[in-house]
Amino acid sequence: MASPAANCSVRALVVCALAAFALCAPAQDYPNKSIRLIVPFGAGGPRDIQARLIGAHLAKVWGQTLIIDNRGGANGIIGSELAAHADADGYTLLMISAGFAVNATLYPKLPYDSLRDFTPVSPLSSGPGMVVVTPSLPVTSIAGLIDAARSHRVELLFASAGTGSPSHLAGELFKLMTHIEMTHVPYKGMAAGLTDVIAARVPMSIPTIPGALPFVKSGRLRALAVTGAQRSPAAPDIPTVAESGVPGYAASNWYGIAVPARTPVPIVTKLNAQLAQALRDADTRARMLEIGLDAETAAPAQFAAFVKAEIAKWAKVVKATGLKPE
Repeated sequence: MASPAANCSVRALVVCALAAFALCAPAQDYPNKSIRLIVPFGAGGPRDIQARLIGAHLAKVWGQTLIIDNRGGANGIIGSELAAHADADGYTLLMISAGFAVNATLYPKLPYDSLRDFTPVSPLSSGPGMVVVTPSLPVTSIAGLIDAARSHRVELLFASAGTGSPSHLAGELFKLMTHIEMTHVPYKGMAAGLTDVIAARVPMSIPTIPGALPFVKSGRLRALAVTGAQRSPAAPDIPTVAESGVPGYAASNWYGIAVPARTPVPIVTKLNAQLAQALRDADTRARMLEIGLDAETAAPAQFAAFVKAEIAKWAKVVKATGLKPE
């Protein structure tokens, strides 16, 4: 007859085995129905393009439909709230971006907690902005721009796509790190802002690289630097802001996938692996590069740490500048 201690050991092993099976079971037949990917902005633009690229890959691999659900409004908050309250079963995904991190502080009464209510799964891509000036401005470098502002030779206004947009926050971070005076001029979209920079009504802006590059190549705008931590493959001859005299500066827009908190870990792991596979596809990477984005992959824990760091980084900028939502 087995001793009581032996029986306890056997029961403990059985319990552990059952627990392990329970954890893995949700992922074994996942997915067995259609998946919804919420894009918290309207159709079109880099978010939508990436969603459809990734969606096509996942649908092919899984044999299940991936529905792109564009839920624009309130700077991404409406779609994010919808995802936060969805079932945590892996069948609702949310595309997040740099704005998701900014909103955590910019809007003090969000209908969700940006850290507690979501589990980051994987990054998708990132893309820097480009510091551009009107050609009539007598500066050709970041150092020259800073010197002109400090000596008050120019009144440095910068156009953005709107309060809280990546182009706005990139400018505010530049202002904080260089200790210069800059006045924000928000527009309803970057196209209108660039029109005024080209016309010399506003001296500078920090649009996306795809948005700026055609005007730079035609001579209607002058590029001073890119805002990423590294030079961009789309504009390899243009230095970064950091290497131009502002060490540590980095302000790139980024995109990734998150799911509702408490989604089973095996499902998060499976999703991460499939997204990484999609992002290794040469055609997918090439298509992303066309819109100024570099495909990126990382483990869920790494991406979660990155999102947390981005929220903290932009919280400092929002608080230091006293930014308020429009």
